[in-house]
Amino acid sequence: MTVQPIRLFGDPVLRTPAEPVVAFDTELRKLVSDLTDTMRDRNGAGLAAPQLGVGLRVFTFDVDDVLGHLINPVLSFPDEEEQDGPEGCLSIPGLYFDTVRRQNVVAKGFNSYGDPLQIVGTGLMARCVQHETDHLDGVLFLDRLSVEGRKEAMKAIRAADWYDSGAPPVIKTSPHGAGSPFGLGR
Repeated sequence: MTVQPIRLFGDPVLRTPAEPVVAFDTELRKLVSDLTDTMRDRNGAGLAAPQLGVGLRVFTFDVDDVLGHLINPVLSFPDEEEQDGPEGCLSIPGLYFDTVRRQNVVAKGFNSYGDPLQIVGTGLMARCVQHETDHLDGVLFLDRLSVEGRKEAMKAIRAADWYDSGAPPVIKTSPHGAGSPFGLGR
C-alpha cells in the first residue's frame, strides 16, 4: 500500500488542466494503485491524479461498492436531469457544500492497460465522475457554486486549520460558462 500526500486547495497543480495519458505502462498502473490506496485510506469516493501532484488525465473511484479507475475520460449526458446535494473534496478536507450536478452521465475512456472502458453512472456515481473529471480540467467544485455559495465556502476555507493563509486562494468561474454549467459536449 502506497498512500501519498494529497495536494490541498491553493496548490497550483489543482488549477492546471491535466495532459492526456499516452503510455499505458507499469508507471501508469503504479499511479492508479497509489490513487486507489490514497483514496481508500482517506475514505474518499474519488481521487484524481492532479490531487497527488501528477498532471495526467486519470482518476479512481469507490462508489456503492464499485471500485475502479478511468483514464482520459470523455463525458456525455443522456438527459437534462439534475441533482443538488452536498459535495466535498479530499483537497478541501472537512468542508461540504450543496452543488448542482447532472443526475446521469456516460463516461468513456480507458483502463490502465489501454482497453476501452465505459461507465454509466447515476446519482452519487454521476456526481463522482463529474467531480473527478473537473479536477482533470483544473476545475474545483467550488467553481460550480453560486457567487454567494463561493463566498461562504471561502470563509469556511480561511477558517480551516489546514488552510495556508500565506498563499492567496484562486477561485475561478467554470470555463464552461454560466449557460452550460456541466460542460456539455466535452
